[in-house]
Amino acid sequence: MADLTIRNVGKRYGAVRVIDGLNLDIHDGEFLVLVGPSGCGKSTLLRMIAGLEEISDGTIFIDDKIVNDLPASKRDLSMVFQSYALYPHMSVRKNLAFGLQNLKMSRKEVTRRVDEAARALQIEPLMDRKPRQLSGGQKQRVAIGRAIVREPKLFLFDEPLSNLDAELRVQMRVELAALYTRLKSTMIYVTHDQVEAMTLATRIVVLRGGKIEQVGTPEELYNRPANLFVAGFIGSPKINMLPATIQTGPDGQRQLKCVDFAPFTPGVLPDAGAEATICVRPEAVRLGAGQVQTTGTVRLVEYLGSETLVYLDLPSGQSLLFHGSGRDSHKQGDSVIVGLDLADMHVFDADGQRVAPAAAQAA
Repeated sequence: MADLTIRNVGKRYGAVRVIDGLNLDIHDGEFLVLVGPSGCGKSTLLRMIAGLEEISDGTIFIDDKIVNDLPASKRDLSMVFQSYALYPHMSVRKNLAFGLQNLKMSRKEVTRRVDEAARALQIEPLMDRKPRQLSGGQKQRVAIGRAIVREPKLFLFDEPLSNLDAELRVQMRVELAALYTRLKSTMIYVTHDQVEAMTLATRIVVLRGGKIEQVGTPEELYNRPANLFVAGFIGSPKINMLPATIQTGPDGQRQLKCVDFAPFTPGVLPDAGAEATICVRPEAVRLGAGQVQTTGTVRLVEYLGSETLVYLDLPSGQSLLFHGSGRDSHKQGDSVIVGLDLADMHVFDADGQRVAPAAAQAA
């Protein structure tokens, strides 16, 4: 296991800067997930940690040792790529053993490590098959096994599940989580899928444009997003975003005015006249209840079995999504009353930064 420290790390391709002055501490035994939209720099950062990309600025430490100029083979880490990259002419056993044999490891030690990895990944019946005889999920297990047998300090995963179908992705997420529980190794995992991030990570790093937007546990990012970008990126279905204006109420207190709701005071607000955005998770929208209420017209209902997603058109034309149970019987064109509780609101200023909440009260 290993600690990893990143200080002022940058990456440039000519005049284009893809990573900009990034600082991050990754703790021993942590499962850290890097997420963000395409082009945010997450895979580039992972490759710099692995030694597959040179860094343009800054310093990377593994266990207090500077590794900027250390080749990938000397960094005591293993990487699992998006493509399985298995040797097609070798059996599963030989694919697992090949890297260890190149290190001149004894036959006994190679056999021990290969057998342990096979047991951990439940691929013992597959050991004599060639890659062409394996399913996508089985190939990914072998690719992960090839990383495990090296017994590295650090595991790196670059979107390892993106080539799998939806059912296999769910299965492999469960298996990766169980593997982490068994190994307790330091793992850094890149994905564009925020569901993978939420279910696997001990901490998540949200990247945008080569910079860190927020670092925290899945619960912290979901319940207290630092800015509007994180609020919109984390969570499925996506959070509701409603534009609002800050005004001064009759009692002199600042209020939020959203066109579809009566004015309300969710806490400390910036100066009157400023623009703001109110965000509420779909599961926090309350049917026929809530401290501030409005009426909406059902535009679309998505029945998902145990749950229902209902898309409403508010009087202003704004859309609002609420998350109901599978027993709800809403139909297109129905008029419904929905409400929001102040404690469930996330308020962001004109710059998209979170406004610190205070004791909430109705206006």
